[in-house]
Amino acid sequence: MVRCGSIAIAGALLVSCAGNVVQAQDWPTRQIKVVVPFTPGSATDIVGRAVFEQIGRDTGQSVIVENRGGGGTTIGSAAVAKAEPDGYTLLVNSTSHVVVATTFPKLSYNVAEDFTAISALAAQPFVVTTRTKYASLADFIAHGKANPGAINYGSAGIGTSGMLFAEQFGFVTGIKMTHVPFRGTPEAMTEIIADRLDMFPGPVVSVVELVADKKVAALAVTTPKRAKAFPNVPTLQEAGVKGSDYIFWAGAFAPVKTPKPVSEKIHAAVLKALANPDVIKRIDNLGAEPMPMQMAAFDAFVRSEIKMHADIIEKAGIKSQ
Repeated sequence: MVRCGSIAIAGALLVSCAGNVVQAQDWPTRQIKVVVPFTPGSATDIVGRAVFEQIGRDTGQSVIVENRGGGGTTIGSAAVAKAEPDGYTLLVNSTSHVVVATTFPKLSYNVAEDFTAISALAAQPFVVTTRTKYASLADFIAHGKANPGAINYGSAGIGTSGMLFAEQFGFVTGIKMTHVPFRGTPEAMTEIIADRLDMFPGPVVSVVELVADKKVAALAVTTPKRAKAFPNVPTLQEAGVKGSDYIFWAGAFAPVKTPKPVSEKIHAAVLKALANPDVIKRIDNLGAEPMPMQMAAFDAFVRSEIKMHADIIEKAGIKSQ
């Protein structure tokens, strides 16, 4: 005999499942908000807009990008973690997303558990940008060693990937540098140009035009191979610095309780956009490469990145905030 309570529970489950299916079939039916925890014009912002503007065109729905910089990307990320998990508030973050898992132990959210990993979007190297007075990376390092503590570097905030790379770079080269946090890349580049900041690890998409205009100098790229946008700029290893390679990536996330059918539709929309020739060209022109991944693979990648960065942070002696 089946109890009435069991029938009620089963009925509720059927209604719930049916609701999820309908929601997934209908998504999106209204405006989508994409939170980018960096200022406008930053690499993550540019890549996120390239992908989600295409999703807007593909789905016929409007997409707004809300830039919520500050707090080492934690302000914007926290807002998405606490948002309604309905597929209409999403996050586009960078490598900084996994860095803060270690550098901010008192986060109001859990980096690994409070988000559904949708897909990586693009990958690119950092470019070691400095004042134009430095002739080479070796010249910059020599100046730093001769003037301990006099070198300052910028990042998009405490705990971001730019800070992590720079700290690792300082650890590997033996340079003692002072950290100056900014809300985003454009502000830091202004300080480089004004000769008030010595070094900034800038994403290719944000510095390529400034380097071309000779407003800042590109001394090295952080990937094992040279960047297509900077064929004449050596890698760190070519410039004599080993053990400091670093890849900057951007990815899309949803609140963890977003129904799986909805998350899968968002994932499919992202992969479709990344395969669009116009998006590929736009990302390629910015010096990055599309990085589509299946959801399970991206989730595993994010978790491995958390561990890898935690190991680097411990080795470099970076203090938690």
